[in-house]
Amino acid sequence: RAHALRHPEAWADEPWPGDHVAKVGKKIFVFLGGEGPDVSVGVKLPRSLLFARAQKFVTKMGYGMDKSGWVIARFGKGDEVPLALLRSWIDESYEAVAATALPKRKAH
Repeated sequence: RAHALRHPEAWADEPWPGDHVAKVGKKIFVFLGGEGPDVSVGVKLPRSLLFARAQKFVTKMGYGMDKSGWVIARFGKGDEVPLALLRSWIDESYEAVAATALPKRKAH
């Protein structure tokens, strides 16, 4: 969560009870889940999608979101969590969503 909120104009929200997300503008760029020892991270990966889907801890995201490049990484108690990889995926998801969520800046 802390890594996601380091991005410009990123903020935390709980749009549904118990569902924690990070947004840029009004759009979600990371879904953060976890109860007890289980954790999950949902991200949009336009560049790393095929690599991500090949990982054993990654599944397609529900609600049809997988069609636009969203995946979810799930980890249970005792699982090794590849933090550097997850951080890079959060960065990629932010870049993909921010491109459409933030107003275009005019060059002077």
